[in-house]
Amino acid sequence: MSHTAADSQPTSGGVVRRVFELIGDELAEVEQEFGRQVSSNIHIISKIGAYIRDGGGKRIRPALLLLAAKLFHRSVEPSTIRLATVVECLHTATLVHDDIIDNAHIRRGRPSINHLWGNEITVLMGDWLYMAAFETTLKERNFEVLDILTSMTRKMTEGELVQLTHIGNLAITVEEYLDIVRRKTAYLFSACTEIGGILGGASSDERRALREYGLHLGIAFQLVDDILDFTSDQSILGKPAGNDLREGKITLPLIYLIEQGHPEHLRMIETVIEEMDYRTIDRASFVRLLEQQGVLERTRSLARDYAARARQCLQILPASVYKEALRDLTVFVTERSK
Repeated sequence: MSHTAADSQPTSGGVVRRVFELIGDELAEVEQEFGRQVSSNIHIISKIGAYIRDGGGKRIRPALLLLAAKLFHRSVEPSTIRLATVVECLHTATLVHDDIIDNAHIRRGRPSINHLWGNEITVLMGDWLYMAAFETTLKERNFEVLDILTSMTRKMTEGELVQLTHIGNLAITVEEYLDIVRRKTAYLFSACTEIGGILGGASSDERRALREYGLHLGIAFQLVDDILDFTSDQSILGKPAGNDLREGKITLPLIYLIEQGHPEHLRMIETVIEEMDYRTIDRASFVRLLEQQGVLERTRSLARDYAARARQCLQILPASVYKEALRDLTVFVTERSK
């Protein structure tokens, strides 16, 4: 399935503005609820929770849930706001734990929590965020939603474990890597859109369409992240660029490069992994190599294919500005610069 001119939509920045204008009031409520969900009568938890809240983020996951809900029910219930906040809390918990695993010092342009408070406190804070999110969900007494979030969280954890087993594995296949992407990123997107549909009163077919839409969108989102890790810089990403290869993570552009079978390219990858930095291998030169070999564009092409699959899933959904926003988000995830 290819990306064609007929699929063209507004620019990435325009998409974000349009989406956030549509659900701006609801996202403001999510921000307030997020502050409540990450607060505690335990001082250290409230202090770190406030630091997390002030760090911001794209909020694309709660936005997906809200848009899916508003497809069917234009007035958003308080429970929808709470569950939109839950998915952001779960996402935040994964980032907190990821930073410990990756020994990251920067997150969203600021010192990471583990850098400021140490790994011991940070891993427990991540655990606390998971439990706070599930406590909020349990209070909703919607066991269908709870089942989706429980299954999704298990898959995310499995994805992290599988990825760790592939650190430094230059023989990882495209399908093995895409399985990691589904688990670590795409299933959360899928849960957001399906839960939004459930809360809005979608039919079983509409729920299935939203679930598949979120899955394809999440894969496209992560593949573009793989590209940006090479082509962007810390001031835009909010974290060090080029980190994936430093950490021994063989992402899709590298898999494509390895498949070409040039021994000198393989040695360059091995050198960066061994040194855990771009010391012997110049990073800018390596990125130029990726561009010249066409593997970045090949990765973006696959991301656009998944975005096109996501758009197809929307066909059975009722026409509205919210459906158009979901469609436009497929452009945002593939054309974004951060």
